[in-house]
Amino acid sequence: MSLFTTEVTTLEGEKTTLATWKGNVLLVVNVASQCGLTPQYAQLEALQSQYAAQGFSVLGFPCNQFLEQEPGSAEEIRTFCSTTYGITFPMFSKIEVNGPQRHPLYQALIAAQPEAQVPAGSGFMQRRIDKGQGPAAKGDILWNFEKFLIDRQGKIIARFAPDMTPDDAILVKQLEQVLA
Repeated sequence: MSLFTTEVTTLEGEKTTLATWKGNVLLVVNVASQCGLTPQYAQLEALQSQYAAQGFSVLGFPCNQFLEQEPGSAEEIRTFCSTTYGITFPMFSKIEVNGPQRHPLYQALIAAQPEAQVPAGSGFMQRRIDKGQGPAAKGDILWNFEKFLIDRQGKIIARFAPDMTPDDAILVKQLEQVLA
């Protein structure tokens, strides 16, 4: 199965596939509006603005699996994203990224990139583990705002830990290489 045939549902409730973005470089991110990492929305929107003309798009997938930090309805999520962060990139309906109900998109993403790159000096995941909030299974999404970089042909190039910000030099360098 190609990533581009994966069925997804927009935040407006419309069924589509990722084929809409075939030929673009993508950054797929599981997002949440009530997380300590939520300010990353601003950096994601900055990437969207800076690189969209080169065929790049962020795709946001709300998820409520991490301490229920995305409890809102589709309308509440849309309003929050547009009024708080001016989000222009595509947002999708809430999905599960871990466990038996893991969305097929995340099944494919994790299978291709089972481990995330972690920023230098990060203690983020260890703190989650110490609180009993670590991943249940190898390869699981660690937390909100984990990111997957996908090239124009649908190849999953990289996976970035939640605390690797969208403006981190490592992420930006890889993004620019894929765009080139």
